[in-house]
Amino acid sequence: MQKTRYAAAAVAAVAALTLSACGGGDSAESGSGSSAEGGGESLRIGIKFDQPGLGYDEGGSYSGFDVDVAKYVAGELGVSEENIEWVEAPSANRENLLSNEQVDMIFATYSITDTRKETVDFAGPYFVAGQDLLVPTDSDIAGPEDLEGKNLCSVTGSTSAQKIKDQYPGVQLVEQPGYAECVTAMGGGQIDAVTTDDIILAGLAAQEANAGKFKVVGNTFSEENYGVGLPKGSERCEDINAAITKMIDDGDWEEAITRNTEGADYTFNAELNPPTPAPCA
Repeated sequence: MQKTRYAAAAVAAVAALTLSACGGGDSAESGSGSSAEGGGESLRIGIKFDQPGLGYDEGGSYSGFDVDVAKYVAGELGVSEENIEWVEAPSANRENLLSNEQVDMIFATYSITDTRKETVDFAGPYFVAGQDLLVPTDSDIAGPEDLEGKNLCSVTGSTSAQKIKDQYPGVQLVEQPGYAECVTAMGGGQIDAVTTDDIILAGLAAQEANAGKFKVVGNTFSEENYGVGLPKGSERCEDINAAITKMIDDGDWEEAITRNTEGADYTFNAELNPPTPAPCA
């Protein structure tokens, strides 16, 4: 049904908009003005390939909440799903991918910060996450204040790991290359909890191999506004914000979260979500 809707939306949007909101400047802006095989505009969209529930490469098929939002936005911009080229966008490479015009936009748990705004533009936010804890289902850990003397795992170099070092020095922080390694260690009993953004933890807990083993505590201690990364000076921001707002209003936004966190016993922060996209500067 989604493919049908996207295709219909794409045809309607192409006819109605012809991307005129971009002032016909797509080629200069993004390099994506070339027509895809079979006609129509194409987009190169950066996502994570290794975050279950958000951006995940399943052998050339891509899934997750970030992917679902990206597909919806692309449809509203007049780009059909088959004309999206998915590009891996690791955290450390996101600014370079946009600055070098290797992608047209990025949906990759990309927090909007003043420092990043110096080199890239943002539409959104489309979700507000917060740092949280993933623990075994029978754990009595209810927040970071319960971690004194416990083994907590996070990813080397992450902002989540740094926050623990800065604010909770009594915690025994164990750093791993990725969150999957953290979850594996927790499953083996070497780790008491894993920390990063709540929706990332929910995606890990929702994996079939982890079903019923872990829970997201639901006591966030940071605020991360996930935005759509754009090349500096992009003219797409307002159209993307309109698409995000429409996705929220028609219910597809909440359906996408529910679908991608099913089985994780996860509830998003309703005080901060769904967010209202910020005005485009």
